[in-house]
Amino acid sequence: MRRPRKPEVDAAEADERTVRTAALALLAGRDFARRELVHRLTGRGFPPATVDAVVERLAAERLQDDTRFLGQFVARQAGRGHGPARIRLELRERGIADPETDTALAESGIDWPELARRARQRRFTGPPPREFRARAKQARFLQYRGFSADQIRAALGPGSDPTSDLDRDAAGPDDELEP
Repeated sequence: MRRPRKPEVDAAEADERTVRTAALALLAGRDFARRELVHRLTGRGFPPATVDAVVERLAAERLQDDTRFLGQFVARQAGRGHGPARIRLELRERGIADPETDTALAESGIDWPELARRARQRRFTGPPPREFRARAKQARFLQYRGFSADQIRAALGPGSDPTSDLDRDAAGPDDELEP
């Protein structure tokens, strides 16, 4: 790993060109939310007024775009097996408003119940268990990953809610379900 170079100019006295160069270096690695980019730059000691002006210009030039960031972030997190609740929480921490997050999640085209099934299968091999304790363990895992109760039920298949009589009726008279 390379050491970062010492800045030639004191960060507190940096001009817009220096701040822009630092911002573009960050954006070259990945997209950032606006608030996250401002936080990173001010954390390096650049003056907040200069940082705000530079980030505003970068947004006007579409070099920094919250919509693009949202799409990439949702796809990346879903690829890691995270559900919509966890993605929403992480975006909220990055300063993205809930309506924008809801739009990005809806436009992502991700089949969340199927993603929950795949996340369960990656972590726990084999078919969903029938005993309550093992099902509860898998449900807790999926809940931690950010999936809703409906998505967890879909991932665990029939019989995922031991208190539901609907699962018993759907199983048929010859099938035995454990209480």
